[in-house]
Amino acid sequence: MLKLIKKVLKTGTATVGYPFQPLDLAPNFRGKPHYTAQQCIACGACANACPSNALTMTTAEDGETIRWQLFLGRCIFCARCEEVCPTAAIKLSQEFELAVWRKEDLYETADFPVCHCRECNKPYAVQKEIDFALSLLQESAALSDRQISDRRVQYETCPTCKKMHGLSSSDRIDIGRHMTTEAR
Repeated sequence: MLKLIKKVLKTGTATVGYPFQPLDLAPNFRGKPHYTAQQCIACGACANACPSNALTMTTAEDGETIRWQLFLGRCIFCARCEEVCPTAAIKLSQEFELAVWRKEDLYETADFPVCHCRECNKPYAVQKEIDFALSLLQESAALSDRQISDRRVQYETCPTCKKMHGLSSSDRIDIGRHMTTEAR
């Protein structure tokens, strides 16, 4: 028995003083997702990539907004949302203490206004996503303000109206020569 006590005293403390002392976490520790709604363009890439369906995007009944929602009760902290986000609006933090008194406190939401088609006035895309695409286009192609305003008309027109009015660039592409089949 003395031999065991001597060995324990020689080894030292095997546990940590948590919750009285902070835990040392690894730099790559994946904790609670931190979401920045101002940076988000509501593209839905995170919701599509989430294997546990903790992230959802739903359209409001009136069609005026799209709601982004994270339910931490389902999140498995896999970091797929962080990997696919084009604007880095979601990052996994070092926070891991997620106990709450009410289930509603596990939800995080953000609402985004929907752009209406210039022709038929039907809602079809998130306005922030259109603005983001146009800003990327302006930065990469160095377009003038007039060219950007012309593109904005194209971007703010739904696909159905684009086809009806010939605004779609796919109408001007000839794919006939690639689709031929030879009789053998």
